[in-house]
Amino acid sequence: MKKSKFIQSTIILIIGGFITKILGMFIKIITTRLIGTEGIGLYMLIIPTFTLLIALAQLGFPVAISKLVAEEKSNNKNLVFSIIPISLMVNLIIILFLLILSPFIANNLLHEPRTQLAIVGMCFVLPFVSISSIIRGYFFGKEKMFPHVLSNILEDVIRIIIVIVGIPIFIKRGLDYAIFFLVISNIVSEITSILVLFFFLPKNFTLNKSDFKPNKKNIKNIFSISLPTTGSRLIGNIGYFFEPIILTSTLLHVGYTNQFIVNEYGIISGYVLPLLLLPSFFTMAISQALIPVISRSYSNRCFHYAKSKIKQAIFFSMLIGIPVTILFEMIPEIPLKLIYNTTEGVLYLRILAPICLLQYIQAPLASCLQAMGKAKEAMNSTLIGIIIRTSLLFILSSLKIGMWGLVIATGVNILVVTLYQLKKVKRCF
Repeated sequence: MKKSKFIQSTIILIIGGFITKILGMFIKIITTRLIGTEGIGLYMLIIPTFTLLIALAQLGFPVAISKLVAEEKSNNKNLVFSIIPISLMVNLIIILFLLILSPFIANNLLHEPRTQLAIVGMCFVLPFVSISSIIRGYFFGKEKMFPHVLSNILEDVIRIIIVIVGIPIFIKRGLDYAIFFLVISNIVSEITSILVLFFFLPKNFTLNKSDFKPNKKNIKNIFSISLPTTGSRLIGNIGYFFEPIILTSTLLHVGYTNQFIVNEYGIISGYVLPLLLLPSFFTMAISQALIPVISRSYSNRCFHYAKSKIKQAIFFSMLIGIPVTILFEMIPEIPLKLIYNTTEGVLYLRILAPICLLQYIQAPLASCLQAMGKAKEAMNSTLIGIIIRTSLLFILSSLKIGMWGLVIATGVNILVVTLYQLKKVKRCF
């Protein structure tokens, strides 16, 4: 029964992930053609900031709730809804700081004043993302994957419509307004997701004041898992946040133009890396399905079963990763032209493709560590990788090799983090 449920959950997530990935590609294609390479470059400059803020706003609550719900040792309704007021308080603090610091981030860190409006727009999105992710965590813990899949699909459909209608209107006022619109459009898609998830709650579901009253034991358990998980995400996202800052500052210092930096960074971050991470819908599906399975089996000391699921996850991740890697090595021009209507970034794609084969098993390995209560080890792997990546990025960018500093630093980071996580997972058995 356990085995069949794991396989069923994985299949649902893979199918849903495939559909959302296709829809995501349509969104990317439409966006790229509406705002161009410069617009994509600007958008990619603010994405690290957005990702960092989402990690801060979520505070690791979704993973913690998923793990605790899977273990079936708490009042799930109180577990989920008592954390929402705390989450909203965290969001409010982040929003206040962001409103104050947005000019500094745009002008002094990103060196691009046109990003300020989009950074302010993030304030309105964060609370909706946080609430949506908390409710998702409950469904993951229950191994009910269909609500998550359906909400993602409807979310992307709504987003496609919004992008097609909205960008032509906002871009008339400038690229900064178009990027701002792209950010705030997440509000509508997240509200759609929340409504769909609520629809799948039990029919006799009711809420009262006591459900929102924090239970000390529940809160303690959530924070004991969420803080190390957040630490891992924050370390990664802080490194990601500083990436465009270090690149822009260093490359400007050694003589590259702002136009070159924005365009080349847009090619790598907007075209090459999304293509390389295309199989992530598959590996993320596996990692999401793994958390409740490994949490339950490891806490019940069913180590052999947990180990077999981990091996299965790695095998399936490589099964899709290898053909994709061969495709990007042999004919990189075709996927670039087909999806983005460009051949820029062919050499970057060809160099990074073999290294990204290891990237495909990172999500399952990290999920296993978190599910086994080893979130600290996952955090350490991210910390080591980011220190190496950031150091290399700064050193190599100073050598006047353009964006190759970013490419090399990215490859080394993938190699170090994956091998470290693999070693730590093995030690758990």
